[in-house]
Amino acid sequence: MTDRLDATMRFHQTALNARAYRQQVIASNIANADTPNFKARDLDFRQALAGALGAKGDALALKTTSQRHIAGAATNPLEAALKYRNEEQGAVDGNTVNMDVERSAFAENSVHYQASLTFINGMLTTMQRAIQNQ
Repeated sequence: MTDRLDATMRFHQTALNARAYRQQVIASNIANADTPNFKARDLDFRQALAGALGAKGDALALKTTSQRHIAGAATNPLEAALKYRNEEQGAVDGNTVNMDVERSAFAENSVHYQASLTFINGMLTTMQRAIQNQ
């Protein structure tokens, strides 16, 4: 029973981490809206979640074939799903940030993040009631 509970909570934790990372990426785009040659990026949430759930722990393990190999630095599995946004309207300074798209993505991601928190809260409340025999 605890294995299923741990797996469920790990899934939701990973999903929330992916949403939080996407929020940081979008915020970075908004902060750099006036930076010349800045290229807007976004996170493919499905790919990021699948990659993070497939990875063991929080980092991708590197294969070593010799004891003398230097251990690689841990990387974030969410970064593999980070892509550049398609340019919708060119800017003279080379910046690809479209504030309307960024605001929309920021609001959408916020709603999904809040919905996930509400779902987790409901799940934990249900478990607490079941434990207390209510």
